[in-house]
Amino acid sequence: MVANKLNRFWTLIIILLVAIIVIGGIVAWSRCSPGQSIEISISPSQAPEGGDGAGGEQEPQKIDINRAEVWLLKALPGIGETLAQRIVDYRQQNGPFHHTNELLKVAGVGATTYEQIKDLITVAD
Repeated sequence: MVANKLNRFWTLIIILLVAIIVIGGIVAWSRCSPGQSIEISISPSQAPEGGDGAGGEQEPQKIDINRAEVWLLKALPGIGETLAQRIVDYRQQNGPFHHTNELLKVAGVGATTYEQIKDLITVAD
């Protein structure tokens, strides 16, 4: 009799936990809008107030064109969905970039686009 009540108790606990997980997943999924664009701002950090020697400005974080996915490449100025996909496709077909200026080999990346993004990108060692 006691074991039966204990089993019911744990069954109810498990059902409650599963319901919470499912409801939480539905809420999280409903807040995710795949059509909504993501804005990523790349800028140097501000030096701490007072300018102590331990702080100071840091270099902005650069996007590694050998690892970046389409969504991240689209954050670069002048790079849209199509061009970002071409960069990923080029990298998959020809291997990793050895220097950032190799982006000029990707169809659609011209000198103007490269000049806009050259200080925002890097290649992994």
